Amino acid sequence: MSTAKLELSGGAALFVEASHAVPLVSIALSFRIGSTSDPTDKDGVTRLMARMIRRGCPGLTSHQVDAEIDRLGAEMGVDVSASHLTLHTQVIKRSLTAWVELLVRLLGSPTFAEDELARLRRETAAEIIEARDSDRALAQRAFRRAVFVGHPYARSAVGTARTVESITVADVRAAFERTFTRGNFVLGFAGDVTTEEATRLGERLTGALREGAAHVDDVAEPARVTGRRLVFVDKPERTQTQILLGSLGTWPHDPDHVPFSVACAVLGGTFTSRLMREVRSKRGWSYGASARLAIERRRQSFSMWTFPAATDAPACIELELGMLADFVAKGVTPRETAFMKKYLTRSHAFDIDTATKRLHQALDVELLGLPADYYDGYVGHVDAVTPELANAAIPTRLSAADLRIVVVGTQAELLDKVREKIPDLQHVDVVPFDAE
Repeated sequence: MSTAKLELSGGAALFVEASHAVPLVSIALSFRIGSTSDPTDKDGVTRLMARMIRRGCPGLTSHQVDAEIDRLGAEMGVDVSASHLTLHTQVIKRSLTAWVELLVRLLGSPTFAEDELARLRRETAAEIIEARDSDRALAQRAFRRAVFVGHPYARSAVGTARTVESITVADVRAAFERTFTRGNFVLGFAGDVTTEEATRLGERLTGALREGAAHVDDVAEPARVTGRRLVFVDKPERTQTQILLGSLGTWPHDPDHVPFSVACAVLGGTFTSRLMREVRSKRGWSYGASARLAIERRRQSFSMWTFPAATDAPACIELELGMLADFVAKGVTPRETAFMKKYLTRSHAFDIDTATKRLHQALDVELLGLPADYYDGYVGHVDAVTPELANAAIPTRLSAADLRIVVVGTQAELLDKVREKIPDLQHVDVVPFDAE
């Protein structure tokens, strides 16, 4: 990876990935603090604060800020994860300096007007209610809560209707003060920009922030789930279901992280994976079927996802549990391993084919504390995986007996049928789809 790393004033980090093929510049303004820092009963405040940044500063109202963004040919979005937040921006090259000057005003002195916060609270509450229409979103929320029960990772970056309604201007200002500091700042430029330009503009942006040390992430390692627990999200009149099953997975610093990742890709990482072949191709139960490993600063989840018709859901769960047990007990074959290694190393080119993608890989290494060669050495790490390494990793990281199984469906029609297909089930939780 050619991404240059430099240091700015106050401990801020700067990454530059230059490419002059197109007159566009992407700027990622990241901070080493995320939703896990939200105070108790104030879930969603970090995200609200980040979204308030573009809603006014001295001399510019929210509408005027939007007009300036349009005039400069720029765009701006916000992403808040458990461990960090990022303002994603892009601008045409000729407006780069003017765009940075606008960002300086927004970062340095956001107004956090009460009427704008009230409007954003209403918008967020509407998003939360609208998300109830998405069965997949309901399954993901229930799965996160089940796997990370009692842990900060169980919380939602968006918050709940209750917590969002309770957030005040004082709460937003407090979140801003603990987040937007030089020590927390990780800045990235990609595209039609030189290192000298990026450094000059980076110092300008850093100067808008107050002094402050980097946030210390003291989030504990999540505990592994034990036993089999079913969480049934009850939603009326469902003819189709959403099914997520899994547990804690891996962490990039695990010595068997890459072998386990290759094995999981065999199970459900491609269109020709075991899951797709058995669930979709042979039986036609679900258009999609996949296995996924998530990555954060601490250990994240392993999950298997399908969305069969309600009539097929019990049999689909039975099949998935059997496939997972077989995966843990027997592992992957040399032929499967060789195919997947070739697929992953060849497709890696699509992960690094733009300056922006390469920049964000460098930012991930910095913000998530990944091994320094996590991306730079990816192809070599995958090439080094053997069937023996993959098969040793699977039972180390997974147990078919210790699972959280989430189903979104209609309880009266489906719960008993699903329960019958899960051997050794220790507990069942039924959750209304509109519960907080």
